[in-house]
Amino acid sequence: MRALVTGGAGFIGSSIARELLRRGDQVRIIDNFLTGFAENVPAEAELLEADIRDLDAVRRACRDIDVVFHQAALRSVPKSVDDPLLSQSCNVEGTLHVLMAAADAGARRVVYASSSSVYGDRSEGVNNEDLPTAPLSPYAVSKLAGENYCRVWTSLGRISTVSLRYFNVYGPGQHPESKYSAVFPAFISSLVADVAPELHWDGEQSRDFCYIDDVVAANIAAAEAGDEVDGAVMNIGGGHPKSVNEVLQAVSDAVGRWIDPVRLPRRPGDVRHTRADLTRAGELLAWKPQTEWVESVEQTVGWFLRRNALAAQS
Repeated sequence: MRALVTGGAGFIGSSIARELLRRGDQVRIIDNFLTGFAENVPAEAELLEADIRDLDAVRRACRDIDVVFHQAALRSVPKSVDDPLLSQSCNVEGTLHVLMAAADAGARRVVYASSSSVYGDRSEGVNNEDLPTAPLSPYAVSKLAGENYCRVWTSLGRISTVSLRYFNVYGPGQHPESKYSAVFPAFISSLVADVAPELHWDGEQSRDFCYIDDVVAANIAAAEAGDEVDGAVMNIGGGHPKSVNEVLQAVSDAVGRWIDPVRLPRRPGDVRHTRADLTRAGELLAWKPQTEWVESVEQTVGWFLRRNALAAQS
């Protein structure tokens, strides 16, 4: 497979790139390093440092490519509330550029990283792909717009697309990003620094956390599936939601330290509960999450501690 990974310097994109290289695939990465890190880029991958908002650059990136793993995005809900125009330009305009360039280059498929945030707050039950969407943040709106562009490009016969609605992804390689950090790196970095972690709302909001290895496996399955997945949208989650309070306890157990959190108000755009119906991914991709919760939390914390130790020695 000749693969392009957009956002390949980010957490999920770089994880996909490393697995593709391990399999013997050819990998090209395009990233502007707005949120990605140079240290994440595998040495064996071809790197194009460019922005997906630059259509000419995306056209260059798509030359001689079979499959595009479109991971590039501004992923933070709070960041999208603070800067909705940046979210719009990166996540919507950038996605449209990827679809146009991939189709024109004759690529076989685009695997698009969507988000469970498109469902909005459906706290009454499981998030099924056939439910009406109800985004609550600019980020969620932008990801749903990208899904719709994928669907249209497939229906027009331009290119095969598969949209994967990620639930909350975690694992080794997920960097803290100041106030926009995801819950795992935020909790770990606070506890390691002996600082009280910040906990928004009452902590009983729950998320269907999905480990990075399972997300990578879903992407590769989507890339290799047959025509039956053309235009499909499917959930990629862990299958066993955890409250934010449970995450803090699990991370504290793995770090070996408990610090009472600072309680803060609900953040704009936050939803109460997410829970993925994984039936469609199981039927179309023969995929299901394989990760055990406690072990995955320990692996995530262990990676962070090793990274901190190496940084202290340098």
